[in-house]
Amino acid sequence: MTVSATRKDLMIVNMGPHHPSMHGVLRLILTLDGEDVIDCEPILGYLHRGMEKIAENRTIIQYLPYVTRWDYLATMFTEAITVNGPEQLGNIQVPKRASYIRVIMLELSRIASHLLWLGPFMADIGAQTPFFYIFRERELLYDLFEAATGMRMMHNYFRIGGVAVDLPYGWIDKCLDFCDYFLTEVVEYQKLITRNPVFLQRVEGVGIIDGEEAINWGLSGPMLRASGIQWDLRKVDHYECYDEFDWEVQWQKEGDSLARYLVRIGEMTESVKIIQQAIEGIPGGAYENLEVRRFDGGRHSEWNDFDYRFISKKPSPAFELSKQELYVRVEAPKGELGIFLIGDNSVFPWRWKIRPPGFINLQILPQLVKRMKLADIMTILGSIDIIMGEVDR
Repeated sequence: MTVSATRKDLMIVNMGPHHPSMHGVLRLILTLDGEDVIDCEPILGYLHRGMEKIAENRTIIQYLPYVTRWDYLATMFTEAITVNGPEQLGNIQVPKRASYIRVIMLELSRIASHLLWLGPFMADIGAQTPFFYIFRERELLYDLFEAATGMRMMHNYFRIGGVAVDLPYGWIDKCLDFCDYFLTEVVEYQKLITRNPVFLQRVEGVGIIDGEEAINWGLSGPMLRASGIQWDLRKVDHYECYDEFDWEVQWQKEGDSLARYLVRIGEMTESVKIIQQAIEGIPGGAYENLEVRRFDGGRHSEWNDFDYRFISKKPSPAFELSKQELYVRVEAPKGELGIFLIGDNSVFPWRWKIRPPGFINLQILPQLVKRMKLADIMTILGSIDIIMGEVDR
C-alpha cells in the first residue's frame, strides 16, 4: 500500500458489501487521502456457493438449473456453455433449427443483460430516468422468454443436442414486433444519454485502459473491445450459426468508461440485426437430437415403443462424458465465459472449472481507481459490469 509522504491522516473506508451501488455483495476496502483514492482492495466470496463442486456430483441435465444462478441476468449463456462442452466431447450434432433458436435466445439474453447494465450504471452516476425506461423493455423481453421457455429468468431451456421445446405458435411474430419497437427505443436512449453534458463529464476519460494493458490483464468482451481490440468469439470461434448472419463487431479505441458504454449500446443494435436475420431464415425440422433419432427411425423406430411413449421431452438420456479434457467458451455479454471440462467415462464430470468474465475483468479495478476521486469508483465499477453470482460462483 502506497502512503503519501506528506499526509499521515489517511482514512480507511469500507465500501459495501451492502452498498446499493456495488451490484451485489462486493466489498472494497478503500484508503483515502481526502477525496483521492490511494489504494483499493476488493474482498470477494460473499456469494460463493460451490458451483464447480456441485457440477462434479450431478449429471449435465441435473446441473442445468444450477447454472442459471451464475450470471442471473444472462442465463441463456450459462446454459449454452453447459451443453456445448458435452456436445463437443461426444461429437453430437445440433439440428439446424435448434441452432437458430439458440442464437435468437442468446441474443435476446444479451440485450436483457445490457439493459440491466445500462439502468443501474446510469443511476450510479446520477441519472434516474433510464433506470425506469430499461425495465419497460426488459418486461417485453421476459414475456418472450416466458412464452418460449415457461420461465422469466431461470429458463432451463437448452439441452444436449438442441433445446427443450420448440417455439410456440405466434412467438416469432411477437419477437419481430419487439425488434422493431426496440430499435426505436435504442435511439431514444442515445438521444437521452450519449450527448448529455453531465453524463459526458462523469465518464469521459475515466478508467482508461489501453489495448496492450487489456490483453495483459486477460480482459474480454466490451472491456477489451472498448480498448481498440476487435475480438469477438462469435467471429473467432464460429460457434452455433453466427457465420450465416451479417453483423459487425462493435469496438471503440478510447478505452474509457464512455467507450465501454458505446460498445454495449452498439451491441444491442447488432443483436437485434442478428435476431431479425435468424427469424427470417429459421429452417423447419427437429429442435433436438432426440427428435432427429425419432424422425430418422420412421414409424417403427424404437423411440416410438411403449417404453418411450410416455417419456416427456424434458429429460434427455443421461449422457456419459468420455475420458478427455476440453475447454469451451462463448461470447457472453460481459466477456468470455468458458468451461474447462474433464470427463472420465462417467455421467458426472471429473472436473468442471468455470472461467467467469466478471471475475477476470474485476481484477483491474484497483489499478483503475488509484489516484482517482472517490466518486469515480462507482463510474469505473459500473462500466466493468460485474454480477457477483458469477464472480464468486
